[in-house]
Parts: sequence; structure tokens; C-alpha cells
Amino acid sequence: MKAWQAGLRGLWLIQPTVHADSRGTFFERFNARQFEALTGEAPRFVQTCESASAHKNTVRGLHLQLKPKAQGKLVWVQQGAVRDVVLDARPDSPTFGQHEVLELTADNRLQLWIPPGFAHGFTTLTDNTVFQYQVTDFYSPEHERCIAWNDLDLNIDWGVHGEPIVSEKDAKGMSWLEFKTRVVTP
Repeated sequence: MKAWQAGLRGLWLIQPTVHADSRGTFFERFNARQFEALTGEAPRFVQTCESASAHKNTVRGLHLQLKPKAQGKLVWVQQGAVRDVVLDARPDSPTFGQHEVLELTADNRLQLWIPPGFAHGFTTLTDNTVFQYQVTDFYSPEHERCIAWNDLDLNIDWGVHGEPIVSEKDAKGMSWLEFKTRVVTP
């Protein structure tokens, strides 16, 4: 397993070691000892989730949970490909309000560790994409927030070609300004 810091502090890209032979492949999706040795993080996962999107250009996000139910996430693509978006929503961070965009695919097998305090979302780049993730705290609707995926102040390139497919919840996400003024500094 290899790990390297992504652009924003606290984000880690993880690449498993794949063993291949004439039968196929084998790799460890997660190994707590190796993960901690490489990243210094020791997440305790409590829930594993899966999101299946039938169509390309499906946009999901930007989602996060606030303290005390903030979630760290280890995410990867089981099938297909996504343009993964993370937004630093930690008010005490020097990169607060900055975002990073990464491509995760079933073929590259990259995983992304997203620490608590980041908003997260993705666009599917292929039909029939299966996205999986493990989280460090249980889903808590009262702590969940949704930031508008298409907020003009954030100016995120989601890689959508054509009409995006967006849920009603995501279409009604709050603006980044509203998040900063109502949530971060109430």
C-alpha cells in the first residue's frame, strides 16, 4: 500500500498493492496498521455505504456532518469512475473554502481519506457507477448539511458534460456564503 498527501492538508490518496496472476487479482482494501503507519490516522469505521448511479453526469454533494457527529470518510469506486470533489469546511484551517478535484476509478483503485470537517461530493463519469465509502460516525440527519454543488463563489468544475442529474436535496443546497455565516459563525 502507498499513500501520499493530496493538495489540501489532511487529505490522503491511498493506492493498494495489487497482486495479480493468471487467476486474477487480490488486494487489501483496508489495513488499519498500514493505514496508520502511512498516514498517521487511525480511523474507527462504524458504517459502510454504497451509492449506485445508473447514469453518467449524476452529481451527488456537497455533503458533510457537523460536530459532534462529523464524519471522516474513506471513499473509492467499485465500478465505473467519478470526479471526486472535497471542500475544506474547517473554519480553523488555512485552506478553509478551498477545494480539490480528483479522479477515482475502478481501474486505478485509488482511495481517498477525507477527514472530518470536509464537504464531499462527486460526479459520475460513466453509466452504472458504484461508489463505496466507510465513515467514522453514524448518519445523523440533524447534523447533516448540504452546500450547493454549483455555488458560483466556489466555482468548482464538476466535469459535467450535458445536463446534470441532481437530487432535490442537492438542488436545494445552501450557498457557501450561507454556510459560512449561518453554520460556521452562527
